[in-house]
Amino acid sequence: MHIFRKNTQQQRIVSLKCRGTVIINGDEVEPHSLPFMAFLGSVEFCGGTLIDRKWVLTAAHCGNIKTVLLGMHSIKKEKIEKKYRQVRKVKTSVPHCEFDKNKRVNDLMLLKLDKPVKETRWVKVQQLSNVVQEPAAGSVCLVAGWGATSKNSNVLSDVLMSANVTVIDREKCNSPDHYNHKPNITKDMICAGPNGKKSDTDTCKGDSGGPIFCNGVLVGVTSFGGSKNEPCGSVKRPGVYAFLSENHLNWIKKTLKTFEAE
Repeated sequence: MHIFRKNTQQQRIVSLKCRGTVIINGDEVEPHSLPFMAFLGSVEFCGGTLIDRKWVLTAAHCGNIKTVLLGMHSIKKEKIEKKYRQVRKVKTSVPHCEFDKNKRVNDLMLLKLDKPVKETRWVKVQQLSNVVQEPAAGSVCLVAGWGATSKNSNVLSDVLMSANVTVIDREKCNSPDHYNHKPNITKDMICAGPNGKKSDTDTCKGDSGGPIFCNGVLVGVTSFGGSKNEPCGSVKRPGVYAFLSENHLNWIKKTLKTFEAE
């Protein structure tokens, strides 16, 4: 791909003092119907959500993101979509101050763009709620991303895909039949995946950092799922999402305020 330009300006990665995945069995979304979706470029690729004209929310494990592309539906149709797209460099990366890649907790990161986006029909900010209610077990939620569309593929989907996943009780998700506390699924995580079938809708590699919506509300960020023996789409290893709990929302608000004048 040649749509990403080399970032000649040094990117700052900041740790405040508190201091992925594929769409399995999903469907192509109506082009530009999710105008807050961001396609993030680095060594690997991730998804993200535009939550402010200057900020994108994604997953901390996505690493050194250099470029953010908004207003995109098809990766390949760069010329056709040129008038819709906005490309921004990442000025500052702020991973959650208590992100732990081994425990996989607090898997959130905020990216400050080098300049604000212009809101258009194709690029829009997704406002965060002041309080996010934890979705109940059995709730059907929406996930989206450009990740691969089969569990054995490393090739990204050309177009933005979405799928419905079902929220799983946290105690059940920690049971021996699922993650068995390896890692521990905490109160700041949402577990969601296939609904009782051997293989069904799920997120996996390439969708990391993308959003999960329940009842039309942004409730989390795609974090991890599956294992070497239980690939994406498995009932035993469903997708896990960083929940936008009160603690996480407070961290987001504090971060935006801290860097407001920058």
